[in-house]
Amino acid sequence: MHRVVALCLDGLVAFDLTAPAQAFGLAARPGGEPLYEFSTCSVGGAEVRTTSGFGVSPRSGLGALRHADTVVVPAYAAVLQPPPDEALAALRAAARRGARVLSVCSGAFALAHAGLLDGRRAATHWAWAGELARRFPAIEVDPDALYVDEGEVMTSAGLSAGIDLSLHVIRKDFGAAAGERVARHMVAAPHREGGQAQFAKPIAVEAGGSLEPTRRWASARLEQPLDIAAMARHAGVSPRTFARRFREETGTTPLQWLLAQRVLEARRLLEESDQPVEAVAWRCGFGTAASLRDHFRRATATTPSAYRRSFST
Repeated sequence: MHRVVALCLDGLVAFDLTAPAQAFGLAARPGGEPLYEFSTCSVGGAEVRTTSGFGVSPRSGLGALRHADTVVVPAYAAVLQPPPDEALAALRAAARRGARVLSVCSGAFALAHAGLLDGRRAATHWAWAGELARRFPAIEVDPDALYVDEGEVMTSAGLSAGIDLSLHVIRKDFGAAAGERVARHMVAAPHREGGQAQFAKPIAVEAGGSLEPTRRWASARLEQPLDIAAMARHAGVSPRTFARRFREETGTTPLQWLLAQRVLEARRLLEESDQPVEAVAWRCGFGTAASLRDHFRRATATTPSAYRRSFST
């Protein structure tokens, strides 16, 4: 039987432990024979605190990792400080002998501290992606991916993305039918559409700066064919001066900002209205549904229709 061991670090995020525990624990052959054996460990086998206010008592110490076929590292709180040296050494040893290593959410930081992500693509929660990339430049951080499969090292985004990765592993190990049986039991999608961008907090219109009135003016007229010349006329400056000052104030170009506002408005309309996609496209200045779909997918890694199914109020 395939042995899965979760390394529990102090400040454990309980959901990021229980999600893979549930998924691997439910995986079974049609006759009911379990496919995985799931257990937990910690440094010295000690109880670890969770961010939810209760403790978790793992079954064993780090020696359990010597016999694991797959090691799971759930999220933990103190990601900016390296985990204990013995935990990092145990992770490296497991990887060297061929064990598969997975992380959920900020558990990627433990893998990064152990050097297991160097030269690889990796995912983590979108709110931590920038910090992971800044602290570990040898890692190619994908801030939009729900999970990244690099063969023997896999990483996932936050919380429910741990379910996505666990289902992916089950499908990879034992086939699509096995993964679908687990997904059905967990009332989870066998495979979710899109990436993290659809869940990240949208960027609102920037405040401050002498061009703020023009940005407000433009954001109220997104259905119109706006361009740099039109916005510069409203601001009373030349297009070249407008573009330079706009970048100084916002860190982006006028057209990139305008596109972001149109996608932001499209997200709002898809969430709050039942207008057809064609109408949403016109209201946001994309002109056609095809243009909206193209720009929306680039910005969120999903389609307007899929986004509406997930977030419509």
